[in-house]
Amino acid sequence: MNLRPAITFCALLASAAPVCAADVPAANNPDIAQLVRAVSPARLEASIRTLAGFGTRHTMSNADDPKRGIGAARRWIKSTLDACAAVPGSRLKVAVDEFVQEPSARVPKATTLVNVVATLEGTDSQARARTLVVSGHYDSMCGNVMNSECDAPGANDDASGTAVVMELACTFAQSRFPVTLVFMTVAGEEQGLLGAAHWAQSAKASGTNVEAMITNDIVGNAHDETGRRDATTLRLFAEGVPAGKDVSEEWQQRLSTGGENDSPARELARSMRDAALRYVPDMNVRIVYRRDRYLRGGDHIPFLAQGFTAVRFTEAHEDFRHQHQDVRIVDGVQFGDLPQFVDFEYLASVTRVNAAALASLASAPAAPAAVRIETLQLENRTTLSWRANPESDIAGYEIVWRETTAPFWQGSEFVGNVTRASVPLSKDDYLFSVRAVGAGGQRSLATWPLTLRSPVPSVVK
Repeated sequence: MNLRPAITFCALLASAAPVCAADVPAANNPDIAQLVRAVSPARLEASIRTLAGFGTRHTMSNADDPKRGIGAARRWIKSTLDACAAVPGSRLKVAVDEFVQEPSARVPKATTLVNVVATLEGTDSQARARTLVVSGHYDSMCGNVMNSECDAPGANDDASGTAVVMELACTFAQSRFPVTLVFMTVAGEEQGLLGAAHWAQSAKASGTNVEAMITNDIVGNAHDETGRRDATTLRLFAEGVPAGKDVSEEWQQRLSTGGENDSPARELARSMRDAALRYVPDMNVRIVYRRDRYLRGGDHIPFLAQGFTAVRFTEAHEDFRHQHQDVRIVDGVQFGDLPQFVDFEYLASVTRVNAAALASLASAPAAPAAVRIETLQLENRTTLSWRANPESDIAGYEIVWRETTAPFWQGSEFVGNVTRASVPLSKDDYLFSVRAVGAGGQRSLATWPLTLRSPVPSVVK
């Protein structure tokens, strides 16, 4: 598969010789490829069957029963991650994020909720403050969200996402990345995204730099309601304009210059799709231009509410007979979220996509800051400027572009280790962004440029 952009040329710089994009190739990283290959369908299956075997993982279920309920599930998750952290050479640190949820619409009494969090601290003193989060929720429900006694095996919703996170944590445990990775299994999703909201609020309050958050929710079924199997498609939901009441000044400028499809979440989704194309080429990551499924939600939403960049993975074809259903047989049709309706090979492919995306993001430099597109005069060239990255292993920067109707970047030009460059394309016809390029060719997330206006505004007709 040829991943090279459709359009390439050498940018002519005022202060440097022409440099072509091919000078810094985005070659496959063997360490990332090895992490992708290490994903085990058998371990994923064992995790899901164990989680479903607790009978229910309802947030309000018995937390003290050693065999049934959310407490038993949580203790098993933590003990499994502890075992991965104890392997020689492992750098994983496991902890619990415990808090008391006060009564709310879906929580009838004050209840202790516990997120199980495994952290792989970054190895670079400058970059370790950058944090990447991947999550799945381990609570479950049957047909009635308030029924804490019914059987709610939750094999796909969301033991599948929990299994993905646990597999990633254990697979990555001995890896070394410059940035910090957080593998998080959260409670209280079905009661209102409570566990994720608590962690996101705490991260915001503590000043944690959450650069990207990925949630996996309902990612284990490859069959639609007719039985048709599609084991190669995975949906990735990414919001555009934030759904807040007020539009910020930055977003007003984005909208005035055609940047409604270039939100941080959609730039994250594009980068994740690129990683999947490179390392898991059999999987089609289909970006959906929505925050989530129609009028539904998941654990990335509390992160978006705190101003963090967040997206959601969900299988391509949901079978609603096996979501939020009492376990029963009606007219010979089995209802309920049971392990027999999880496609473990498909789930392994989803996990590999996560591994490729997470490792690629963790290996890349930070996105350029203070990117601006100059409008100092009328011209058919486009000039951009940006602030130099603090990392020491930066090879330089590249400008990327696409036509205004195109969903993905069509062209790129490596412009060297500079902070200002021009390309002979009109800003009237193309959309632009800037990416940092690491010494090994790793590409950062793209940064959309705001406008650098003329000091003396002029009337343009």
